[in-house]
Amino acid sequence: MASSRTYSLSVPLHLLVIGVCCCSEALPIGHHPVDPTCPPEPTATSAVVVAAVSSSSHGEPRRCQPPAPHIPVAVFPYDVDPMQFALNLEYTEAEFFLHAAYGVGLDHIAPKLALGGPPPVGARKASLDEVTWRIAAEFGLQEVGHIRAIQRTVGAIPRPLIDLSAHNFARMMDKAFGYRLDPPFDPYINSLNFLLASYVIPYLGINGYVGANPIIDGYETKKLLAGLLGVEAAQDAVFRARLFERLGDAVPPYRNITVAEFTDRVSALRNGLGRCGVKDEGLTVPRALGAEGAICTNVLSADRDSLSYARTPAELLSILYLTGDERVPGGFYPEGANGRIARSFLGKPHGGAHGVPGN
Repeated sequence: MASSRTYSLSVPLHLLVIGVCCCSEALPIGHHPVDPTCPPEPTATSAVVVAAVSSSSHGEPRRCQPPAPHIPVAVFPYDVDPMQFALNLEYTEAEFFLHAAYGVGLDHIAPKLALGGPPPVGARKASLDEVTWRIAAEFGLQEVGHIRAIQRTVGAIPRPLIDLSAHNFARMMDKAFGYRLDPPFDPYINSLNFLLASYVIPYLGINGYVGANPIIDGYETKKLLAGLLGVEAAQDAVFRARLFERLGDAVPPYRNITVAEFTDRVSALRNGLGRCGVKDEGLTVPRALGAEGAICTNVLSADRDSLSYARTPAELLSILYLTGDERVPGGFYPEGANGRIARSFLGKPHGGAHGVPGN
């Protein structure tokens, strides 16, 4: 597949280095080979027409604007820490997806966003089919925007040390199964393994945003959280749907382990490490736990009212550290996550916030 994607790899990276780096300018759209997946670029005439239609109010100049906020404060001081905590997961997703698709991460694509934090450990380019490659590339680029939006709204924390090595994923899967898989699980070896590894990360972002929503009040912060939650939930749904298509397939070379069992085991591990009950479900569940107690397939993980589960920062860290204890780092964050909340559990400085919230 590498030869069929030559145009996809080199050109986007060149454009991204120029256009994405911690700035608000749009990516350049010219000077690249024709991608048959993309629609035709607009002509000068059509662009003028679109601009004219977009600028027309049709007599209703206020219909496209949201109503004034009930509380006219963009960002409250207590909004900052929960939203900065989310940067830990956004950094992790960005580095995993970008490296899997392009073989490089933030340090090449948007280096200013890392704020001098150490590069991730063990992340590398994955062997992906065309569809999975496009998913990874798009989601990785989306995470760049997420990081930029959070930093712009509430200020920033440096990227923590993130372990995205095959060894770390293998250790997590061994923990989920209760024994060592042979050969060790490798998220970069093929598309199915990458999808299974991707099952691990975005879902936790959903839990975190659902949990943070009730404790923030600024209208800009709420707007940010809603936008982040929408895309993170969609990313998780894409991964779950792709895996659901192969629900009963055995995962090579583990001939006796199906895709469904992998997801069930990972979800059970996260529930165990989180130590706060069932907030995680694989692609199959007992009928009583399915939607309205009437179905055992489980494309989306949700509670008895089909609402997303919430998790606290302490729960998330207990899971991401793979230790079951928010005070004991390890797993994806060998030195601990950054930000005031994460560092408070470790009794250490929070890692230096940058920027003025609300600016």
